[in-house]
Order: sequence, then C-alpha cells, then structure tokens
Amino acid sequence: MAINVNTVYQTVLLILNKEQRGYMTPVEFNKIGAQVQLEIFESYFDSLNQQLRVPQADVDYSDRVMNLDEKISIFKTSGAAIYDAPSFSLPKESGVAQSTETLSTIINQQAYTYTTLTSNQLSNGTVQVYFDGVLQPSSAYTITNNIISLTVSPASVFTVLTVVDSNDFYRLGTVTYQAGALPYYELERVGKSELYHLLSSNLTKPSTRNPIYTYANQKITVYPSTIVSGINIDYIRKPLAPIWNFSLNGNAYQYNEATSVNFELHDADQTELILKILLYAGVVVKSMEIVQIADQQVQQENINQQR
Repeated sequence: MAINVNTVYQTVLLILNKEQRGYMTPVEFNKIGAQVQLEIFESYFDSLNQQLRVPQADVDYSDRVMNLDEKISIFKTSGAAIYDAPSFSLPKESGVAQSTETLSTIINQQAYTYTTLTSNQLSNGTVQVYFDGVLQPSSAYTITNNIISLTVSPASVFTVLTVVDSNDFYRLGTVTYQAGALPYYELERVGKSELYHLLSSNLTKPSTRNPIYTYANQKITVYPSTIVSGINIDYIRKPLAPIWNFSLNGNAYQYNEATSVNFELHDADQTELILKILLYAGVVVKSMEIVQIADQQVQQENINQQR
C-alpha cells in the first residue's frame, strides 16, 4: 500500500500551474514531500490517543480506532535486539543496499562516485566500508552525497565493499524474551528511580521469568544482566523518504519510475498529503492565495476526522 509519488507531484503541478501561480522543482517537491509525510505519520499517534477516549461505532469500516491502526500497521515491524554489553542495541534492517567496486581503473584517485547507492540511502543509514574484506574505520574515508573519498590514495588494485544498514527505528513497542524451549516473557519497562527499589529487594528482584528493562539513548538495558540474547522488539519504523527521481531530457525533467520511491502513507491520506504539500508550495512560490486555500482545506479535513 502506497501513494504514487508521480501522481502526487503531477497533481501539485497541475494546481500550481492552472493560473500560472508558479512551479515546484523535483528537488523542492522531494524535500517538502518528506516533511509532509512525517507530519501526517506523526499525527496518526496523536489521533489514535484522542480516539481511544471516545466511544466508537461498532460498524465495519467506521471504527476510527481500527482505521487508524490500519494506517499505522504499515509501519509495524519486529526484530532481534543486538547485544552490545552491557545493553542491547535496537534492531535495524541489515544490508538493504550495497556496492562493490574494484579499484583497478582508478588507481591513484582518491574519490569515486557510487553507481548503485544513492545519497538518500547513504545519509539515512549506517554505512560500513570494507577494503578487500577488512572493515575500515571511519577515518579511512569520507562520504559526501554519493561520493566516497579515501583518506589515502590506493597503491594497488583492491575491492571496496560498501554496505548500508537502514536506521528505520521510530518508536518502541513490546519487548519480549525467549530462550530455548521456554515460553515468551514480556519485559516490563521501568524508570531509573523505580529500578533501584526493584533491585534492592529479593522479593522484587527481576528474574528470567520476570525480566525488566530500562530505555535510554536508544539502548535497552535488561535485568537480570545474565540475559544476553533472546530479546525481540516490536517497533514502529520510519517511513521511507519519498523520491521523485528523474533524468534530464533537454531542459525537461523525465520521470524515472524505477529509481523513485512512493509515499508510504495509507491511500486514504492522499488528499491530505496533496493539500499539505500545496500549503508549503504556496510559501515556495510566494502565493498567499494558495497558502490560505490549502490551509482552510487542511483544517476542514482535521475537523471532519475528529467529529
């Protein structure tokens, strides 16, 4: 489920150009689109919190709590936490993109441009670079956009493997523990002040059947400390940044569907998405009329959703 990025862009351009109000470039659209997508994505959680306080219609397709949960479900995922003593690191999607280059034809050059990795992937992920299979420290290279520059110019032929892991974690959900044939146990999240009291008493001290954890700086510390594996996390991931990618055909932008990224929002949010992009577009093209009209429509959409 996704909203086609080209459909949204063409709709925005149509409305902007209908009365020659201005033009939005693909670069401007991509940046504004990413911002608007995050705004709508974050509003799901505030709306869900609000709807949980009011009675819901027990009718198919009309339960707002279920409809919001359907929108959020697109981003629900889970993964194994990685033990990094004394805490666990949050799960991430490994090896979402990679590039292998053999430095045979560019010896004595210190930089080259990736052909299979985009600047968006490199800037929004965790990058690991290997020279002939050996992981390199960050001091051995720098990456700007999609260009890698080596600190030391190569003296002989060797391969450069670049692996990008996606940092897609957004919100923490349920944390569970399971080892061997034991059943799953849900961990209780506690604060630092509460932790000290729990650890100080034999009656409340955590065990493998009653584990607890603290959460700080995107690290999970599990008690008892004997637990070093078997931790699984349900979490909400971030939406991928939309990209309307293109190639130049003379002075015209030619849409490239294969390298573009659609909006990950629910289809029901297409109208709100276009309206909010137009709201920002009005600022870009300095048209207060567009800003006012789009703002009124967005406010009306919000009122309708809360009734």
